[in-house]
Amino acid sequence: MFIIRWILGRIILLVNFLTMPRGPKLSAEQKQIMSEKTQHLSLYQLTACPFCVKVRRAMKREGIELELRNIKDTNSNYREQLMQGGGKPTVPCLRIEKGDDEVEWLYESNDIISYLKTVTAN
Repeated sequence: MFIIRWILGRIILLVNFLTMPRGPKLSAEQKQIMSEKTQHLSLYQLTACPFCVKVRRAMKREGIELELRNIKDTNSNYREQLMQGGGKPTVPCLRIEKGDDEVEWLYESNDIISYLKTVTAN
């Protein structure tokens, strides 16, 4: 099963690379505004996860740059953070830092994409 998942993951990454959407042409000022709107967000993800790829592609189309936190990274404790905060090691998961040390964890790729569009539209 590991070999099949590994092969499928590589196929997903290859197709993603070959069909990567273009991001919008943003001025330096627009990039700064976008960065300010999304500075409180981070995406917990896996590189070859098809749903994570879907979210990253949507981010690219909208010109959104977020901190990507790979939960398989052995030099970090992102998986533990996800387990403690979100309650499950499921990706993609968007960590939304709100005021007063309040954090919301948003799962499901479609919900994450919708949230990102509303945040950057305002």
